[in-house]
Amino acid sequence: MKRRQFLQAAGAGVAGAAVAAPAIAQPAPEIRWRCTSSFPKSLDTIFGAAEDFAKAVAALTDGKFQIQVFAANEIAPGLQALDAVQAGTVEMCHTASYYYVGKDPCFAFGSAIPFGLNSRMNAAWVLAGGGLELLNAFYAKYGVIMLPGGNTGTQMGGWFRKEINSVADLSGLKMRIAGIAGQILQRLGVVPQQIAGGDIYPALEKGAIDAAEWVGPYDDEKLGFVRVAKYYYYPGWWEGCASLNFFISEEKFAGLPPACREAVRVAALMANQQMQASYDARNPGAIKRLVAAGAQLRPFPQPVLEACYKVSNELYDELSAKNPEFGKLYDAMKSFRNDEYLWWQVAEYSYDNFMIRARARGQ
Repeated sequence: MKRRQFLQAAGAGVAGAAVAAPAIAQPAPEIRWRCTSSFPKSLDTIFGAAEDFAKAVAALTDGKFQIQVFAANEIAPGLQALDAVQAGTVEMCHTASYYYVGKDPCFAFGSAIPFGLNSRMNAAWVLAGGGLELLNAFYAKYGVIMLPGGNTGTQMGGWFRKEINSVADLSGLKMRIAGIAGQILQRLGVVPQQIAGGDIYPALEKGAIDAAEWVGPYDDEKLGFVRVAKYYYYPGWWEGCASLNFFISEEKFAGLPPACREAVRVAALMANQQMQASYDARNPGAIKRLVAAGAQLRPFPQPVLEACYKVSNELYDELSAKNPEFGKLYDAMKSFRNDEYLWWQVAEYSYDNFMIRARARGQ
């Protein structure tokens, strides 16, 4: 081969190789977001879920995607976190969906409805039973997407200054309670008050309210409720679980690189699981300390539970008739709940019931 022909052939080979070579990877962009929380930093488990989420996002992106978390009232009031996302003040928030039932009662399903799902059932519905798709179809009207952001498990029924022995004892009771549960109790004579977590203690201490519910022993101990109300009721029938939520601007989320979107999803799943585990680990010790400090545990009387259940079902029927979207979500959740309890009574309840009785015998 002559020299000219050799150079031409070599040049063609180099050109071909250049075409076949993979593109050089572009450096990942640096992204900075802000997340406003509905909770104070003092509630380390519930506020901590957002911090855990932000740390995981940073770790999964080699520090390129940083999310700064702000406590309630640093950027927005605790009960206006979602509004801050809608206004574009922040890219995302960590809150409880049912705080916003004033916008639409459908917001309740993202956290809990009275006599709804327990935490494991809720996880199954949202993550594997089509619930997340139904919820995000609703949230799209508000320009956000939702990812689960933690769960408290079944909550306590709250702190009361006086005993509740009958439905009549609810009449005129001023109680801090949020969302649809407040509407239900209002029909039974309660005067519901929606107060952010950090403001409950002074309201109870000053007598502005007669009772208050928050989460459960670990948080309630931190908030000091045992010092101002001694009757501690259970169960929190309005929150068989309480799912927390990350609401993210739909526009901002769509604008993320695919790898960052996936990091957000994975980090949310981790934070969601960690919160429940933390509460389950910490509540037993906390309830022992609260009882030692003077808390008097009381179960809600059966007639009270039955009355609340009846009113709940009546309200759901009314809301479903007025709001087809509520009816769609309620029917889906109710059907899922009924099948879950069919299974629960076979294995979960039977096992737990046996073990609880064995513990009571000291075995």
